[in-house]
Amino acid sequence: MSRFTLLLPLAALGLDLIFKDFRNFPHPVQAVAWLARKLEPRARRFEARGLVCLPGIAELQAGFLAGGVCLVLILSASGAAVWGLEQLPLVGSLASIYFAYAGLALGGLLKAGRDALAVLEQGDIAAARQAVAMLVSRDVSQADCPTLFRTLAETLSENFNDAVVAPFFWLLLGGPVGLWVYKAASTMDSLWGYRTARWRYLGFASARLDDLLAYLPARLAVVWLWLFSGLVAHAGKWPGYCRVRTDAAQMESPNAGYGMAAAAWLHHGQMGGRAVYFGQVKDKPLLGPGKPAGKGTAVEQNGELDWNGEKIRALLRHIRVAGIGGCILMWAVWGGLTVLCAKVFAW
Repeated sequence: MSRFTLLLPLAALGLDLIFKDFRNFPHPVQAVAWLARKLEPRARRFEARGLVCLPGIAELQAGFLAGGVCLVLILSASGAAVWGLEQLPLVGSLASIYFAYAGLALGGLLKAGRDALAVLEQGDIAAARQAVAMLVSRDVSQADCPTLFRTLAETLSENFNDAVVAPFFWLLLGGPVGLWVYKAASTMDSLWGYRTARWRYLGFASARLDDLLAYLPARLAVVWLWLFSGLVAHAGKWPGYCRVRTDAAQMESPNAGYGMAAAAWLHHGQMGGRAVYFGQVKDKPLLGPGKPAGKGTAVEQNGELDWNGEKIRALLRHIRVAGIGGCILMWAVWGGLTVLCAKVFAW
C-alpha cells in the first residue's frame, strides 16, 4: 500500500471538518440525483406495464425490474466516473482526494445541526419549522418547539451513520470508488426508497441495497458513540448493547434506530412518537429511557425526557468526538491489518 492510499482517508476527514461542503460548487451527489431524474420517466413507463415474464420467473412486477436496472446503471456510472477521473495523469491524485473528501459529511452535519439549533433557540416557531424541515423528510409545519427539538435530535443521531460512519467504512474498504458506489446507493435510497405507493416497486431495490450496505456501519456507529461517550457530558448511563438493539429492532428500518437509540439513552432524551410523513400520521416506536404513558405520547408527558438546547449541544459534541475518534480508530485498525497482510503475503 502506498503512503498516499494509507493517508487519504485521514486527509479526507480533515478536509471535511475544515471546509465542509463548498457553497455554490457542484457536488457529486447532484450528478447522481440528476441521473435519477433522467431515468425516472423511462422507468415509470416500463413500470406501467404491470407484470412482466422473465425466463425462469413466472411473473415479476415491472417496477421491481425497472428500479433494479436504474440502480445498477447509476451505481456503475458513479463508480466508473470516479475511477476514470482517478486514472487521469497529473490530476488523478487530486481527483482521489476530492472524491474522498466530498463523500464525507461530518462537518456538514454538525454545521446544519448548530444552525438549526440557533434558530430554534431564537423562539421564532415559523423560522424554526423551516430550519428543521430542511433536514428531514417528515412534515413539521404544525410541530411545536419540543417536537422540533426532538426531531432535530433524531435526524442528527440517525444521520451520524449516513454522514460519516458508513462513508468512511466504505472509503477504507473500496477507496473513493467504493465510497461513491455506496454514496450513489444512499442517494438513491433518499430519492426513491420510500414506503409509499408511488415508490413501492420502483424504489424497492434502492432501499434494500442501502439497508445492506449500511448494516454493519450502523452497528459500528453504536460502538463509536459508546466508546467516546465518556469524553462528553451526558445524563444517561449506557444501558448495554442488547438494550439498544432491542429498541432499534422496533423500527421499520433495520439500521436507522441504532444511532437514535444509543443517543436517546446516553443523553436521556426520548425519541420516536407521533410524526407526519407525506400527509400520513405515523406513531413511531419510542426509543430510549422512560415507559410509554400512551401510544406516541410519552415524550410530551415526561418533561425530563424532552430534548432541549443543552441536550442538543451535548449531542453535537458527542457526534463530533465520536466521529473523529471512531474514524481514527477504524483507520488505525484498517491500516494495521493492511500492512500486516501485505507483509505476510510478501513473505
